[in-house]
Amino acid sequence: MSIALNLDHSTSLRPVTASRPSLIGLSKPQLAEALTTSGIAADKEARMRASQLWNWLYVNGTTDFDRMTNVAKPVRQKLADTFILDRPEIVTEQVSTDGTRKWLFRFRDPANPNYPPVEVETVYIPEQDRGTLCVSSQVGCTLTCSFCHTGTQKLVRNLTAGEILGQILMARERLGDFPGGVRPDDGGLVPSGETRAITNIVMMGMGEPLYNYDNVKQALLIASAGDGMSLSKRRITLSTSGVVPYIEPTGREIDVMLAISLHATNNDLRDVLVPINKKWPLEELLEACRNYPGLSNARRITFEYVMLDGINDSDAEARELVRLLAGIPAKINLIPFNPWPGANYGTSPSSRIERFADIVNKAGYASPVRTPRGRDIFAACGQLKSESERLSKKDRDALAGV
Repeated sequence: MSIALNLDHSTSLRPVTASRPSLIGLSKPQLAEALTTSGIAADKEARMRASQLWNWLYVNGTTDFDRMTNVAKPVRQKLADTFILDRPEIVTEQVSTDGTRKWLFRFRDPANPNYPPVEVETVYIPEQDRGTLCVSSQVGCTLTCSFCHTGTQKLVRNLTAGEILGQILMARERLGDFPGGVRPDDGGLVPSGETRAITNIVMMGMGEPLYNYDNVKQALLIASAGDGMSLSKRRITLSTSGVVPYIEPTGREIDVMLAISLHATNNDLRDVLVPINKKWPLEELLEACRNYPGLSNARRITFEYVMLDGINDSDAEARELVRLLAGIPAKINLIPFNPWPGANYGTSPSSRIERFADIVNKAGYASPVRTPRGRDIFAACGQLKSESERLSKKDRDALAGV
C-alpha cells in the first residue's frame, strides 16, 4: 500500500502584489552581478559575498539569510529585503511500497507572479548502490509520445534553472541530504557505502530537456560544480527523445551522460510512438549519437526501449536494434511498459522481454530490464503528469486583476 502525505499548507491563491527575485539558479558570477546591481556590494566585495552565498545555497541548503553566520547582520538584512531563496511548495508527497517517493511540486511563474502557480512531479528511487532523483524540465510536454502519460498534458511553460534546481534542493531537504539533516526513518533510504541519499540525477521527468536547453544547462552546471552540489557528471544523465541539433552541444557544453528515448527500430513505427522522429528521423539521430563528444566504452550512450506487447518486441526487432546501434558504445535499457488510464498499449510478457534481452545480450550489448518502480503511485517511467493545464488569457488576466 502506498502512503500519500498532503503537505500543502497554502490555502490562498491570492495575487502576489510584489516580487523579489530569487537567488536560486544563479551561477557564482551572476550572484556577484546581482549584488552589485542591487547596490549591496561593490565589485571586489561582491565576488567574496557571491562565494559565501554559493556555499550557503548549494552546499548547506540554507533557505534563511539569518542563518548565514559569516555574513554581517546588516548585509543579511539587505539581502532579505532584496532577494528570496525560494523552494517549491510540496503539494503532495507519496511513498510507494517499494520505497519510491513522488512529490508534486508547485511553482509560481517568476516572470508573472500574479499568474496561477504550476505544478510538476519529481521522483526519488532508492536502490542498494545509489539513490536516483528523476527531475522535470517543463510543465507538460509538446512531444505527444503515444505511450507516455506526460505527453497527454499540454505544455504550459519551461521551468527556469532555479526551478529545476529547486526540485533537487527540496528533495535533498526532505531526504535529510544536507549537513545536519535528518533522514526519514523508512529503512534503506541511504545506499550502502554512500553518504548521500541522492547520488544520481536523471533528466527524465516531465518535458523534453533539450527544448529547454539553456535552463537545463545552467541547472546541471551548478549541480555538478565541484564547490557546490558536487554531483559527478558521470552520475548525471540527460534523456532526450531526439532533438538532434542540441545533442552535440549537450556533450560539449554540459558534459553529462546521454540517454536516447528510442523505442522503435524503423521510422514508420517511431513516427507513431515518438512523433519528433518526423522532424529528425532515425538516421539523423543515430549519426548525432555516433558524434557525441567524449563517447567511449567508458562513457556509453543509454538507449531506452519501452517494451510494448505486439508492437516493438519481436525477435526481428531485437536483431534490427543491434544492427542500428553497430559501432555506438551503448547500453540498452529495456523498460516494461507502465500502464496509465486511457493508454492504448499493453506490457510485453516477461518471457518476450527476456527473449528480446537475450538476443541483444548475445550481440554484445548490456541490456538490463528495468524493474518498474513506484507503479502504485504512478511514479514509474512514462507515468508522470501534473494537474496543471494551459490557462486561457481571460483566466490569467482575471487572476492578475487586469
